[in-house]
Amino acid sequence: MKGSIVVLVILLAFVALFTFQNPEVVTVRFLGFTGETLLLAVVVAAFGAGVFGAGLAALPGYFRRRSESKAAKQKIRELEAEVKALKTEIDQLKKEKAVRKPELWKSGGAT
Repeated sequence: MKGSIVVLVILLAFVALFTFQNPEVVTVRFLGFTGETLLLAVVVAAFGAGVFGAGLAALPGYFRRRSESKAAKQKIRELEAEVKALKTEIDQLKKEKAVRKPELWKSGGAT
């Protein structure tokens, strides 16, 4: 995460440097509309559109990882419940064994 922020800051610095060195007014034509604006506005708009597009492209992976994470957490809860039940069963078996052992010694039986 920190690395991507550093790259973003460096990229923004280059964009700012470019636009300050090229402060001209440009004519923009898009979908039949024509207008004049600063090159800075065009560069910032294009950069914003790129960031927005990259965010949209990342959404399917985000939702897939989120779904996998929920499934993994559910499986962990199930396994923890199973471990708890097995520990309880082991404790009960140990108690039963401890109770039976003295009875066998009294009767003279072998263990």
